Amino acid sequence: MSAVEHLQDFFQQQSPRMAALADSIWSLAELRYAETASARLHIDALEQAGFRITRGVAGIPTAFLAEWGDEGPVLAFLGEYDALSGLNQQSGALVCTPSTDSPGLAGHGCGHHLLGTSAHFAAVALQEHLRRSGAKARVRYYGCPAEEGGSGKTFMARAGVFDDVDAALTWHPASFTGVFSQSTLANIQAKFIFHGKASHAAHSPHLGRSALDAVELMNVGVNYLREHMPTDARVHYAITDSGGLSPNVVQARAEVLYLVRAARNHEAAALYERVQNVARGAALMTDCRLEIVFDKACSNLLQNRTLNQVMYAQMQALGPLRVDPGQHRLAGDFQATLDSNDVDQVSRPLASVLRGKVPAVFEGLAPYDPAVEDTLFGSTDVADVSWITPTVQAWVACYAFGTPLHSWQMVSQGQSGLAHAGMVRAAQVLAATAIALLEQPERIAQAKAELLERRGGRPYACPIPAEVPLPFMRG
Repeated sequence: MSAVEHLQDFFQQQSPRMAALADSIWSLAELRYAETASARLHIDALEQAGFRITRGVAGIPTAFLAEWGDEGPVLAFLGEYDALSGLNQQSGALVCTPSTDSPGLAGHGCGHHLLGTSAHFAAVALQEHLRRSGAKARVRYYGCPAEEGGSGKTFMARAGVFDDVDAALTWHPASFTGVFSQSTLANIQAKFIFHGKASHAAHSPHLGRSALDAVELMNVGVNYLREHMPTDARVHYAITDSGGLSPNVVQARAEVLYLVRAARNHEAAALYERVQNVARGAALMTDCRLEIVFDKACSNLLQNRTLNQVMYAQMQALGPLRVDPGQHRLAGDFQATLDSNDVDQVSRPLASVLRGKVPAVFEGLAPYDPAVEDTLFGSTDVADVSWITPTVQAWVACYAFGTPLHSWQMVSQGQSGLAHAGMVRAAQVLAATAIALLEQPERIAQAKAELLERRGGRPYACPIPAEVPLPFMRG
């Protein structure tokens, strides 16, 4: 029996356990750095499988390391299990319907309940392969919290926990299947807190200094800045404290959270400095005191064509993703709830495969061309791992074609048969890629050489300064 055939047999046996774990984590839907129960589910299952567990990795209570094997290359699978605020949704509902047990709370709108589970079982599958074949490797599963707005892996990278890894493998749920071949944007997130002086807004406004005015002036200034920043840069903000609910009080404190993105780390840092200057100007104009709190950051993703080609070959060997007619019909029902622009955004890059037809379920494989490297205008903390060790990722179809990330439709489909089928396929892809790397050790050496070339001789420099504490440790 070939390695691919053995993997298919292994995952056929394991798929009920995978579905049960993913569904349990879907139901928990815990936010960044609070994924206590989700992490425990992974830890308990991996411990039962014979993995050695290191808890509290990098000082993060919900981060952990599971390892099996004592010699050979270190192959790491990266798992996530955090949810998104405000996306609670009734499973299977075809309209936006918050679940009755926790309305308005978190939901798995990015499929991380599937992501962590596939990576988990890929590690177990590689363990099984090593036992059966006698090959040597150190298999690691990294339990990585807080990808959504927390940059958990970046803090872990700062602590050096990936430094001895030979190759890292992961994936992301999507509505199509292919190699994750895009670069991503570096980012920096910071709080801008303005301190003014309260007064009666009618009787003595001249004695007050409005922190809310400072926030609004900062936002206006940044809006003018948008014309003068690189076209691939992005700046977003949310007013997290408007200074109270009484308009007849001059607001003494107000706060705005900014997320600054650019194509590369140094460009994000330069743009962040300009945003800080705008904030300083707003404080000066309003006679307020400014406090800047660096929250988190992550690097731009470094692609590795060597590993991408190894993964693509395994995807081709595994063949099309097949789901039953009932899941096709359900996917069609969900697709009907989407805006045409949502579907078009996914369809355009796949025009050569779709040939004018828009499927309810994408069962094919997006073509991979090593010479083409586009940009995904988002960010991921996987990028920081990619600066330290060669890293490869896959997209795998788990949702109706065109389903956008961070949507209620994605949450609603998170326990569907299609989600489970895509999750199993992702685990097969990750495990098959790891086995191929063990069988072709020269590819690991080539991937490391490519990483050195892409870094241009520069070592990894964590974009989060050493003095910035973890978010949950801040007073």
